[in-house]
Amino acid sequence: MGSYVPSTMEQRLEMLKAVGVASFDELYADVPESMRLKEGALDLPDGMSEMEVLARMKEMAGKNKVFPSIFRGAGAYCHYIPSIVKRITSKEEFVTAYTPYQSEISQGILQSIFEYQTMICELTGMDASNASVYDGATAAAEAAAMCHDRKRSKVVVSGAAHPDVIKVMRTYCFGSNSECVVVPPKDGGTDLEALKAAMDDATSCVYVQQPSFSGILEDCTAAAEAAHAAGAKFIMGINPIAAAIVKTPAECGADIAVGEGQPLGIPMGFGGPYLGFMACTEKMQRKLPGRIVGQTSDAKGNRCFVLTLQAREQHIRREKASSNICSNEALCALTAAVYMAVMGPEGMRKTAEQCFAKAHYLAARITSLPGFKMVNPGEFFHEFVTTSPVCAKKLLDALEEKGILGGLPVEGGILWCATEMNGTEQIEELVSVLKEVSGK
Repeated sequence: MGSYVPSTMEQRLEMLKAVGVASFDELYADVPESMRLKEGALDLPDGMSEMEVLARMKEMAGKNKVFPSIFRGAGAYCHYIPSIVKRITSKEEFVTAYTPYQSEISQGILQSIFEYQTMICELTGMDASNASVYDGATAAAEAAAMCHDRKRSKVVVSGAAHPDVIKVMRTYCFGSNSECVVVPPKDGGTDLEALKAAMDDATSCVYVQQPSFSGILEDCTAAAEAAHAAGAKFIMGINPIAAAIVKTPAECGADIAVGEGQPLGIPMGFGGPYLGFMACTEKMQRKLPGRIVGQTSDAKGNRCFVLTLQAREQHIRREKASSNICSNEALCALTAAVYMAVMGPEGMRKTAEQCFAKAHYLAARITSLPGFKMVNPGEFFHEFVTTSPVCAKKLLDALEEKGILGGLPVEGGILWCATEMNGTEQIEELVSVLKEVSGK
């Protein structure tokens, strides 16, 4: 790394002298000796040329298993991404842009965030959106933190939500010394009566995911009414593709809408980076965490963009802040905005309709085999759980040998998923393997 440090040794010694020390060892005198790296301790390999690095990276990438046929979702979904999305977002002006604090020279990135926020509001029906947060789980936890006040800090969460989202919400509540009550699911969805019973005068908010982790379409209108009757806010987690055909969070009566933005043109990427989107009603907008880009006019009356409504405590008085998120997933948010712009409302709707139709065809074909039955009775979007007459691992291993990533093993069976990417030929191949392995 020495060649990447721009200052000379003479300049470094001059800087050390300016702060009153004679050497780097003296600069770190307050760090215990046992914690300091000794000369050569890193044991770094010799440097490589660009050609050698590229060959090495290709060799490493070759170890990854890339499935041509995917029937697994559970939070990360395989959707078609128009080639223009990557073409636009790969432009160096976007890839290298980061913190837009100096608005005079950041109009491009600020406008891209503003357009993203606008589209998220259109998708959810909400009045305001922030510039994004780290992922969907963080968005849900941050939304719960938005709802706390002096008298109310209890969070009631539907146990039908994604397990990872629930874990992050519990972690946030632990950190803020707030109570988090998870209501066990019923038939793969929210147990509305148990949800109501869990609410009391200390409840600040209620979180329900649409669809549920098991794929069930929830009655979020009833959940919102129950939360409001208890004096609490209602947070609705949504799948952004499903949002194109189901009732919007605004139509359901949600105060805050959150979700994972990965389905919006972002590759699955072996786990990230992803995008958490957040939107809320006008009454809640001043509690939105992180960055928010607003539109205004400059001294000459021209349309321009600035960072706005950001609590200064997030940066300099962190112990008093309701949120410590000071950044956003700008490139992922840009990708989502470009994807939504390219697809348009009609394209988004058709994608959602194809997901719905193909998932129901897949479910019908799987359950036509003896021993495979639907676990949950409710209506679903593009995920569902079935039983399996044989060990799930045996089944999934056989599918993997054919280049098919099967569903996710869950309690009670296997969670399957279909998107617009799964054609009839892929589905029939999967069913053929299931039939062969199960011996039916």
